[in-house]
Amino acid sequence: MPDILILYYSRYGATADMARQIARGVEEINGMQARIRTVPPISTVCEATEPAIPESGAPYVTLSDLQECTGMALGSPTRFGNMAAPLKYFIDSTSSLWLTGTLSGKPGAVFTSSSSLHGGQETTLISMMLPLMHHGMLITGLPYSETELLHTTTGGTPYGPSHLAGVDSKLPLSEDEKKLCRALGSRLATIAKKLLSA
Repeated sequence: MPDILILYYSRYGATADMARQIARGVEEINGMQARIRTVPPISTVCEATEPAIPESGAPYVTLSDLQECTGMALGSPTRFGNMAAPLKYFIDSTSSLWLTGTLSGKPGAVFTSSSSLHGGQETTLISMMLPLMHHGMLITGLPYSETELLHTTTGGTPYGPSHLAGVDSKLPLSEDEKKLCRALGSRLATIAKKLLSA
């Protein structure tokens, strides 16, 4: 069954919660399934100390996950208006896929969370689009027909779903945020399905 890769990094759990909501949206589309993957934390000794399999949560991503997907949603907490280093570290290892055009023509989308409402959500989302565009992916966001964008007081942008996690990073996803995540998953899966049948 064709799948949408939902690849994320999450430090305190909010981005992982968003990934699960996006997966729900993907699986609302008949004949499509979600594949959730994460990346390990990174430090100067990361590769020597991280276990090959995480103790909990989603498995670590491999290049074959990207080769096999029919579309991808990329998620990260906001770090100074940009994606977190662990996700960027993995993306920087995908040159072999760029050389072969593996992701070219596949739909791609992005999502993020931040501790403050104006914590760089939109710049993070745009920065995550750039490597997807270099890979030739077709970027999709959220249209304003998703009416939650018009009245949300938490996260949500036309560039992709976002979440206001709060200063202590403990605020749960709001109902608007959940709906926008699911809407992105459904939109991504619908586009991927149409491209497969074209």
